[in-house]
Amino acid sequence: MTTVEFRTPSALAEAERWTAHNYHPLPVVVAEAEGAWVTDVDGRRFLDMLAGYSALNFGHRHPALIGAAHAQLDRLTLTSRAFVHDQFAAFCGGLAELCGKDLVLPMNTGAEAVETAIKVARKWGYQVKGVPDGQAEIIVADGNFHGRTTTIVSFSTDPEARADFGPYTPGFVIVPYGDAEALAAAITPNTVAVLVEPIQGEGGVLIPPAGYFTAVREACTANNVLLIADEIQSGLGRTGKTFAIDHENVIPDMYVLGKALGGGIVPVSAVAANRDVLGVLKPGEHGSTFGGNALACAVGSAVVGLLRTGEFQERSARLGERLEAGLSALIGQGLVGVRCRGLWAGVDIDPALMTGREACERLAERGVLAKDTHGSTIRLAPPLVITEEDLDHAVAQLAAVLAA
Repeated sequence: MTTVEFRTPSALAEAERWTAHNYHPLPVVVAEAEGAWVTDVDGRRFLDMLAGYSALNFGHRHPALIGAAHAQLDRLTLTSRAFVHDQFAAFCGGLAELCGKDLVLPMNTGAEAVETAIKVARKWGYQVKGVPDGQAEIIVADGNFHGRTTTIVSFSTDPEARADFGPYTPGFVIVPYGDAEALAAAITPNTVAVLVEPIQGEGGVLIPPAGYFTAVREACTANNVLLIADEIQSGLGRTGKTFAIDHENVIPDMYVLGKALGGGIVPVSAVAANRDVLGVLKPGEHGSTFGGNALACAVGSAVVGLLRTGEFQERSARLGERLEAGLSALIGQGLVGVRCRGLWAGVDIDPALMTGREACERLAERGVLAKDTHGSTIRLAPPLVITEEDLDHAVAQLAAVLAA
């Protein structure tokens, strides 16, 4: 009788041995992937219902994106911004047009893009608005997640993200998320920007009340304050629109982008704004060795090309309705709440049944990958290439977990 030796336990043990414990991953070791499915080191297949927190909006190894990366790898990967490469203008111009803005500043990670937006807003406040030096204030929302740098965690309200990382950076005012009146009341002559997520992903896919961003836009315009939309998770097709803020037909002064912009291949992020905002930066004031590198721009241009067709926005909207219907049918059968916008859902499990972590572990045993957050909430964000059948399969597996 042949004994099968599984590789997963030893691979997990090696990872545990050599890496800092800044994550608590599910016991799955992925080796291959395509589309909405991944395969582990033991040959088991899993349906990916997380998509790298929206970094894999177009699925694993999308042919157009892999092709762009392969072609660029044979030509040029990096020059640094000390020189200009032949992919730079096409990427920046294409993304600027997608955003309806004049200029783009490419970086690498989402946190870098948020830091860029903060620096630009402060400099704009001093040079354009006339705020006294060192007095600039930026309004943010409680429950936010904009990254994990020391500046960003300074205005986090999540103790896990913030505790023991002080001293904290001043200059931020925290108001309740979704409360436009509280936000407007917090604006002072020193307010330079409002930085907010159109949907709070890490918070559990929290969607603000209808009309919230319309009111925020009006308050920012009336007080000469920049509205910065952090669309790192919510943007680029995830919610059924190019940007989540599009659901209210609101145009921010600055978009902060990342994750899906790199096609799941390379880290790519960017801020996009008009010349009167991004134009405050001068050479030497901000930069990044890898920001806007040739490989990133080639892949980013291919991502912009996919979004330009509108196909993925339409798929997200259509399949999102199917996902919401399937999940909503489980309310009262183990679920106590569902929030869905496009192919993005926050699912609240009855805490008397299990925690979100336990639900994700049981889903993984059934071949479905998801991620928990804040107790008994799990997040679902499948690749936009997922099929109707696979989407139904994921909901059926969740129903089985709840009924077990």
